[in-house]
Amino acid sequence: MDRTNTNTKAKGIACIIAAAFFFSLMTVMVHLAGELPTMQKTLFRNLIAAVIAWIMLFAERQPIRISHSDLPDLLMRSICGTIGMICNFYAIDRLNISDANMLNKLSPFFAMLMSIVILKEKAGKKEWAVVAVAFIGALFVIKPRFDMGTVPALIGALGGFGAGVAYTFVRKLGKKGVTGPIVVMFFSTFSTLFCLPFFLFSYEPMSLRQLLCLCGAGFTAAGGQLAITAAYTYAPAKEISVYDYTQVIFAAVWGFFIFGQRPDVFSVIGYVIIIAAAVYRSGIISRRKNQKEVQE
Repeated sequence: MDRTNTNTKAKGIACIIAAAFFFSLMTVMVHLAGELPTMQKTLFRNLIAAVIAWIMLFAERQPIRISHSDLPDLLMRSICGTIGMICNFYAIDRLNISDANMLNKLSPFFAMLMSIVILKEKAGKKEWAVVAVAFIGALFVIKPRFDMGTVPALIGALGGFGAGVAYTFVRKLGKKGVTGPIVVMFFSTFSTLFCLPFFLFSYEPMSLRQLLCLCGAGFTAAGGQLAITAAYTYAPAKEISVYDYTQVIFAAVWGFFIFGQRPDVFSVIGYVIIIAAAVYRSGIISRRKNQKEVQE
Protein backbone atom coordinates (compact mmCIF):
# COMPACT_ATOMS: atom_id res chain seq x y z
CA MET A 1 0.00 0.00 0.00
CA ASP A 2 1.23 3.49 -0.82
CA ARG A 3 2.10 5.15 2.50
CA THR A 4 1.84 8.59 0.96
CA ASN A 5 -1.75 7.96 -0.12
CA THR A 6 -2.57 6.48 3.29
CA ASN A 7 -1.17 9.50 5.13
CA THR A 8 -2.98 11.88 2.79
CA LYS A 9 -6.29 10.11 3.39
CA ALA A 10 -5.69 10.17 7.16
CA LYS A 11 -5.18 13.94 6.98
CA GLY A 12 -8.39 14.24 4.99
CA ILE A 13 -10.32 12.23 7.61
CA ALA A 14 -8.91 14.33 10.46
CA CYS A 15 -9.82 17.54 8.64
CA ILE A 16 -13.35 16.43 7.86
CA ILE A 17 -14.07 15.42 11.47
CA ALA A 18 -12.69 18.77 12.65
CA ALA A 19 -14.94 20.49 10.11
CA ALA A 20 -17.95 18.52 11.38
CA PHE A 21 -17.26 19.68 14.94
CA PHE A 22 -16.92 23.33 13.92
CA PHE A 23 -20.00 23.27 11.71
CA SER A 24 -22.08 21.66 14.46
CA LEU A 25 -21.08 24.53 16.77
CA MET A 26 -22.04 26.94 14.00
CA THR A 27 -25.58 25.55 13.92
CA VAL A 28 -25.82 25.98 17.68
CA MET A 29 -24.76 29.63 17.40
CA VAL A 30 -27.21 30.28 14.55
CA HIS A 31 -30.06 28.76 16.56
CA LEU A 32 -29.08 30.67 19.72
CA ALA A 33 -29.19 33.93 17.76
CA GLY A 34 -32.97 33.65 17.80
CA GLU A 35 -35.52 35.12 15.40
CA LEU A 36 -33.45 37.17 13.00
CA PRO A 37 -33.75 37.20 9.18
CA THR A 38 -31.94 34.30 7.53
CA MET A 39 -29.96 36.67 5.30
CA GLN A 40 -28.80 38.64 8.35
CA LYS A 41 -27.43 35.47 9.93
CA THR A 42 -25.86 34.36 6.66
CA LEU A 43 -24.13 37.69 6.13
CA PHE A 44 -22.48 37.67 9.57
CA ARG A 45 -21.33 34.09 9.08
CA ASN A 46 -19.72 34.93 5.75
CA LEU A 47 -18.37 38.37 6.64
CA ILE A 48 -16.27 37.02 9.51
CA ALA A 49 -15.09 34.07 7.44
CA ALA A 50 -14.10 36.46 4.64
CA VAL A 51 -12.11 38.71 6.99
CA ILE A 52 -10.29 35.69 8.46
CA ALA A 53 -9.51 34.32 5.00
CA TRP A 54 -8.14 37.69 3.82
CA ILE A 55 -6.00 38.03 6.97
CA MET A 56 -4.60 34.54 6.44
CA LEU A 57 -3.70 35.30 2.85
CA PHE A 58 -1.93 38.53 3.79
CA ALA A 59 -0.18 36.94 6.78
CA GLU A 60 1.14 34.10 4.63
CA ARG A 61 1.95 36.60 1.88
CA GLN A 62 0.22 34.41 -0.67
CA PRO A 63 -0.24 36.03 -4.07
CA ILE A 64 -3.94 36.49 -4.74
CA ARG A 65 -4.10 35.37 -8.32
CA ILE A 66 -7.13 33.82 -9.96
CA SER A 67 -6.72 32.54 -13.48
CA HIS A 68 -9.48 32.92 -16.06
CA SER A 69 -9.77 29.13 -16.27
CA ASP A 70 -10.41 28.84 -12.50
CA LEU A 71 -12.94 31.68 -12.28
CA PRO A 72 -15.99 29.71 -13.56
CA ASP A 73 -15.33 26.91 -11.04
CA LEU A 74 -14.87 29.42 -8.20
CA LEU A 75 -18.13 31.13 -9.16
CA MET A 76 -20.03 27.84 -9.30
CA ARG A 77 -18.57 26.77 -5.95
CA SER A 78 -19.63 30.12 -4.47
CA ILE A 79 -23.13 30.29 -6.00
CA CYS A 80 -24.02 26.73 -5.03
CA GLY A 81 -22.41 27.06 -1.62
CA THR A 82 -24.29 30.30 -0.88
CA ILE A 83 -27.64 28.80 -1.89
CA GLY A 84 -26.90 25.71 0.18
CA MET A 85 -25.99 27.80 3.22
CA ILE A 86 -29.08 30.01 3.05
CA CYS A 87 -31.29 26.92 2.81
CA ASN A 88 -29.43 25.29 5.72
CA PHE A 89 -29.81 28.36 7.96
CA TYR A 90 -33.51 28.54 7.10
CA ALA A 91 -33.91 24.90 8.14
CA ILE A 92 -31.86 25.33 11.35
CA ASP A 93 -34.31 27.99 12.56
CA ARG A 94 -37.36 25.79 11.92
CA LEU A 95 -36.27 22.20 12.62
CA ASN A 96 -34.41 20.30 15.30
CA ILE A 97 -30.75 21.09 14.66
CA SER A 98 -30.00 17.37 14.29
CA ASP A 99 -32.67 17.08 11.55
CA ALA A 100 -31.34 20.18 9.78
CA ASN A 101 -27.80 18.80 9.97
CA MET A 102 -28.82 15.40 8.65
CA LEU A 103 -30.60 16.89 5.66
CA ASN A 104 -27.52 18.98 4.96
CA LYS A 105 -25.46 15.78 5.20
CA LEU A 106 -27.15 14.50 2.07
CA SER A 107 -24.43 16.57 0.41
CA PRO A 108 -21.95 13.66 -0.03
CA PHE A 109 -24.55 11.73 -2.03
CA PHE A 110 -25.27 14.77 -4.16
CA ALA A 111 -21.49 15.27 -4.46
CA MET A 112 -21.17 11.72 -5.82
CA LEU A 113 -23.93 12.32 -8.35
CA MET A 114 -22.47 15.64 -9.45
CA SER A 115 -18.91 14.28 -9.61
CA ILE A 116 -20.16 12.01 -12.40
CA VAL A 117 -21.31 15.07 -14.34
CA ILE A 118 -18.59 17.56 -13.38
CA LEU A 119 -15.50 15.41 -12.78
CA LYS A 120 -16.45 12.55 -15.13
CA GLU A 121 -16.01 10.02 -12.32
CA LYS A 122 -17.80 6.69 -12.57
CA ALA A 123 -20.24 5.01 -10.19
CA GLY A 124 -21.21 1.35 -10.10
CA LYS A 125 -24.64 -0.21 -9.63
CA LYS A 126 -24.07 -0.69 -5.90
CA GLU A 127 -23.25 2.99 -5.46
CA TRP A 128 -26.41 4.00 -7.29
CA ALA A 129 -28.39 1.65 -5.02
CA VAL A 130 -26.80 3.22 -1.96
CA VAL A 131 -27.81 6.69 -3.13
CA ALA A 132 -31.40 5.48 -3.57
CA VAL A 133 -31.38 4.06 -0.02
CA ALA A 134 -29.99 7.33 1.34
CA PHE A 135 -32.85 9.28 -0.20
CA ILE A 136 -35.34 6.84 1.30
CA GLY A 137 -33.74 7.66 4.63
CA ALA A 138 -34.16 11.35 3.86
CA LEU A 139 -37.90 10.83 3.45
CA PHE A 140 -38.08 9.60 7.05
CA VAL A 141 -36.44 12.83 8.20
CA ILE A 142 -38.49 15.07 5.88
CA LYS A 143 -41.75 13.24 6.66
CA PRO A 144 -43.51 14.59 3.55
CA ARG A 145 -47.13 15.58 3.91
CA PHE A 146 -49.47 17.77 1.95
CA ASP A 147 -49.10 20.98 3.95
CA MET A 148 -46.62 23.79 4.53
CA GLY A 149 -45.05 21.94 7.46
CA THR A 150 -42.89 20.00 5.01
CA VAL A 151 -41.36 23.13 3.45
CA PRO A 152 -38.51 23.68 5.97
CA ALA A 153 -37.37 20.07 5.59
CA LEU A 154 -37.51 20.25 1.79
CA ILE A 155 -35.50 23.48 1.88
CA GLY A 156 -33.03 21.75 4.20
CA ALA A 157 -32.62 18.97 1.63
CA LEU A 158 -32.11 21.60 -1.07
CA GLY A 159 -29.34 22.98 1.12
CA GLY A 160 -27.70 19.55 1.04
CA PHE A 161 -27.85 19.60 -2.75
CA GLY A 162 -26.23 23.03 -2.93
CA ALA A 163 -23.47 21.93 -0.56
CA GLY A 164 -22.89 18.74 -2.53
CA VAL A 165 -22.44 20.62 -5.80
CA ALA A 166 -20.18 23.15 -4.06
CA TYR A 167 -17.92 20.45 -2.61
CA THR A 168 -17.62 18.85 -6.03
CA PHE A 169 -16.22 22.12 -7.35
CA VAL A 170 -13.92 22.34 -4.29
CA ARG A 171 -12.50 18.97 -5.29
CA LYS A 172 -12.11 20.10 -8.89
CA LEU A 173 -10.32 23.29 -7.82
CA GLY A 174 -8.06 21.31 -5.50
CA LYS A 175 -7.05 19.02 -8.34
CA LYS A 176 -6.20 22.10 -10.38
CA GLY A 177 -3.92 23.39 -7.61
CA VAL A 178 -6.08 26.23 -6.26
CA THR A 179 -5.24 26.62 -2.56
CA GLY A 180 -7.79 26.30 0.26
CA PRO A 181 -7.48 29.89 1.55
CA ILE A 182 -8.11 31.25 -1.96
CA VAL A 183 -11.26 29.11 -2.30
CA VAL A 184 -12.53 30.16 1.15
CA MET A 185 -11.71 33.83 0.53
CA PHE A 186 -13.52 33.90 -2.82
CA PHE A 187 -16.57 32.02 -1.50
CA SER A 188 -16.89 34.07 1.70
CA THR A 189 -16.44 37.37 -0.11
CA PHE A 190 -18.93 36.41 -2.82
CA SER A 191 -21.51 35.28 -0.24
CA THR A 192 -21.08 38.44 1.81
CA LEU A 193 -21.64 40.68 -1.21
CA PHE A 194 -24.62 38.56 -2.31
CA CYS A 195 -26.32 38.81 1.09
CA LEU A 196 -25.53 42.50 1.70
CA PRO A 197 -28.52 44.00 -0.21
CA PHE A 198 -30.95 41.61 1.53
CA PHE A 199 -29.33 42.44 4.88
CA LEU A 200 -29.74 46.18 4.34
CA PHE A 201 -33.34 45.78 3.20
CA SER A 202 -34.51 43.52 6.05
CA TYR A 203 -32.12 44.42 8.90
CA GLU A 204 -33.43 43.89 12.42
CA PRO A 205 -31.75 45.38 15.53
CA MET A 206 -29.81 42.84 17.61
CA SER A 207 -29.08 42.46 21.29
CA LEU A 208 -25.47 42.01 22.44
CA ARG A 209 -26.17 38.31 22.97
CA GLN A 210 -27.45 37.89 19.41
CA LEU A 211 -24.46 39.77 18.03
CA LEU A 212 -22.03 37.55 19.96
CA CYS A 213 -23.84 34.43 18.76
CA LEU A 214 -23.59 35.53 15.13
CA CYS A 215 -19.92 36.38 15.58
CA GLY A 216 -19.44 32.94 17.10
CA ALA A 217 -21.21 31.42 14.10
CA GLY A 218 -18.82 33.27 11.82
CA PHE A 219 -15.67 32.11 13.64
CA THR A 220 -16.76 28.47 13.92
CA ALA A 221 -17.90 28.49 10.29
CA ALA A 222 -14.51 29.84 9.21
CA GLY A 223 -12.80 26.99 11.04
CA GLY A 224 -15.14 24.48 9.47
CA GLN A 225 -14.76 25.96 6.00
CA LEU A 226 -10.97 25.85 6.13
CA ALA A 227 -11.06 22.28 7.45
CA ILE A 228 -13.57 20.99 4.87
CA THR A 229 -11.68 22.66 2.03
CA ALA A 230 -8.44 21.04 3.22
CA ALA A 231 -10.19 17.67 3.54
CA TYR A 232 -11.44 17.60 -0.03
CA THR A 233 -8.09 18.68 -1.38
CA TYR A 234 -6.33 15.87 0.50
CA ALA A 235 -8.64 13.09 -0.70
CA PRO A 236 -11.66 12.48 -2.97
CA ALA A 237 -15.10 13.05 -1.49
CA LYS A 238 -16.07 9.44 -2.23
CA GLU A 239 -13.31 8.17 0.10
CA ILE A 240 -13.74 10.42 3.15
CA SER A 241 -17.22 11.96 3.02
CA VAL A 242 -18.66 9.28 5.35
CA TYR A 243 -16.78 10.86 8.26
CA ASP A 244 -18.71 14.09 7.69
CA TYR A 245 -21.67 12.41 9.40
CA THR A 246 -20.03 12.92 12.77
CA GLN A 247 -21.56 16.40 12.51
CA VAL A 248 -25.00 14.89 13.07
CA ILE A 249 -23.77 13.20 16.25
CA PHE A 250 -22.28 16.46 17.50
CA ALA A 251 -25.48 18.33 16.61
CA ALA A 252 -27.70 15.77 18.36
CA VAL A 253 -25.62 16.13 21.54
CA TRP A 254 -25.78 19.95 21.42
CA GLY A 255 -29.49 19.85 20.62
CA PHE A 256 -30.27 17.58 23.56
CA PHE A 257 -28.17 19.28 26.23
CA ILE A 258 -28.59 22.93 25.13
CA PHE A 259 -32.07 23.06 23.59
CA GLY A 260 -33.72 19.95 25.03
CA GLN A 261 -34.44 18.73 21.49
CA ARG A 262 -35.17 15.07 20.85
CA PRO A 263 -35.57 13.76 17.29
CA ASP A 264 -38.67 11.64 16.79
CA VAL A 265 -38.62 7.96 15.89
CA PHE A 266 -38.97 8.58 12.15
CA SER A 267 -36.02 10.99 12.17
CA VAL A 268 -33.85 8.48 14.03
CA ILE A 269 -34.78 5.78 11.51
CA GLY A 270 -33.80 8.19 8.75
CA TYR A 271 -30.47 8.92 10.46
CA VAL A 272 -29.68 5.22 10.72
CA ILE A 273 -30.58 4.54 7.07
CA ILE A 274 -28.56 7.47 5.71
CA ILE A 275 -25.49 6.83 7.86
CA ALA A 276 -25.63 3.09 7.14
CA ALA A 277 -25.81 3.86 3.41
CA ALA A 278 -22.80 6.16 3.73
CA VAL A 279 -20.78 3.56 5.65
CA TYR A 280 -21.67 0.84 3.14
CA ARG A 281 -20.71 3.08 0.24
CA SER A 282 -17.40 3.86 1.91
CA GLY A 283 -16.78 0.11 2.28
CA ILE A 284 -17.48 -0.45 -1.42
CA ILE A 285 -14.93 2.21 -2.34
CA SER A 286 -12.30 0.84 0.07
CA ARG A 287 -12.65 -2.72 -1.25
CA ARG A 288 -12.45 -1.51 -4.83
CA LYS A 289 -9.31 0.49 -4.05
CA ASN A 290 -7.66 -2.45 -2.28
CA GLN A 291 -8.42 -4.77 -5.21
CA LYS A 292 -6.86 -2.29 -7.57
CA GLU A 293 -3.72 -2.03 -5.43
CA VAL A 294 -3.40 -5.85 -5.29
CA GLN A 295 -3.70 -6.09 -9.06
CA GLU A 296 -1.00 -3.46 -9.49
